[in-house]
Amino acid sequence: MTDSPAKRLARHLKADGIRNPRVLMAIEAVPRDRFVPVDQRDVAWENTALPIGYRQTISQPSVVAMMTEALDVAPGLKVLEIGTGSGYQAAVLAHLGAEVYTIELVPELAERARKDLAALGLNTVHVRAGDGNRGWPEEAPFDRIIATAVAPRLPPHLMEQLAPDGVLVMPLDEPEFGENLVRVTLGPDREPRIKRFCPVRFVPFVGSEREG
Repeated sequence: MTDSPAKRLARHLKADGIRNPRVLMAIEAVPRDRFVPVDQRDVAWENTALPIGYRQTISQPSVVAMMTEALDVAPGLKVLEIGTGSGYQAAVLAHLGAEVYTIELVPELAERARKDLAALGLNTVHVRAGDGNRGWPEEAPFDRIIATAVAPRLPPHLMEQLAPDGVLVMPLDEPEFGENLVRVTLGPDREPRIKRFCPVRFVPFVGSEREG
């Protein structure tokens, strides 16, 4: 029996170093082809980024899996996502049992993602169009925060909305280190502890705090 494209992708990601079986199951279960334009659906299961309009892309599955694994999501956790895009990352997080609050700067993408997520019955994802730099203060604190845009520093509003034992995963472009994916936790004094673990390339944060 021939494996499905979803199974082949999950097997590829496992060979590339993704070890969390729940993450691999989520990648396999979420229909990535539902989150790309119709003319891209024949390549939806390839490990590559794809255009989704408005000069934005859906991240390649290996990046989604890596960030999700670093986020360490358990059922029932409250997750804030900055940069909804197509809604694919939010769908993966919801499949892992998270309550997801996701913000997208481009209103048209936010509306499209809202419709696509609803069509899949993912009612634990809440979509807002707006400036992700400000987070979602009325729903804070969040157990986990994930951002899919690079910033020159940790966004202050997001750090304020992170729970004391929470985790933030995002790309950070620091002069001394370059652009890396980082995992941030808070010490007892709420001082951030940063673990850098992978060079990446992401679109930059835009909005009220891009320049500090």
